[in-house]
Amino acid sequence: MTYRLAIYDMDRTVTFSGTYTGFLIHVAAHMAPWRLVFLPLIPFVMLAYVVKLISRQTLKETNQWLMIGGRADRTKLMPHIESYADKVMAKNVRAGALEQIARDRAAGYRLVLATASYRLYVEAIARRLGFDVVIATDHVGQDLPYVRAKISGENCYDTGKLRMIKAWMAAEAIDRSQAHIRAYSDHVSDAPMLEFADEAFASNPHPPLAKLAAERGWTRVDWN
Repeated sequence: MTYRLAIYDMDRTVTFSGTYTGFLIHVAAHMAPWRLVFLPLIPFVMLAYVVKLISRQTLKETNQWLMIGGRADRTKLMPHIESYADKVMAKNVRAGALEQIARDRAAGYRLVLATASYRLYVEAIARRLGFDVVIATDHVGQDLPYVRAKISGENCYDTGKLRMIKAWMAAEAIDRSQAHIRAYSDHVSDAPMLEFADEAFASNPHPPLAKLAAERGWTRVDWN
């Protein structure tokens, strides 16, 4: 038996722009507008990450703490998660990505969305896009009635994303030798995932990935 998997990155691959900051602002504006006073601090947190004072994981946790809080009521969050997913679908999805997703589905591929963004809101977007599986960054305590500004396990990024893909395949009893994998990403941080695939697609690649794709013979697609 051959398993057909089509694995997509989300931000700037399926979407035009990143979704995480937009999600934080959307929720803050609807749940606690006073938290928008912290918005000017986000570039400084990003700068701390760029100069390697904090990790990428700490960057995400800190921004969430600023804009949503250390503990956010999950029930109160859900309507804003759904409205944000609608907003992403209306204004931030590449038509070319939708067409490729439809082609992969018609060809019998199992559609997997693998992203560093939080499962908390990614699942609502993935459901609208028609994905079968979400592999994403999780919060501590997925079963809790509140959402903590704390990542559980790994940030689904770079080699961590590939480890999470492999862990999901193992849990599904999908042997790599029995799988045909297509992978799509815009960013060089997904090189491990692209190398793991049988067919690698540099989708709307930024310059470092475009250069690597040319060197490795990966297919370039532009969905602008």
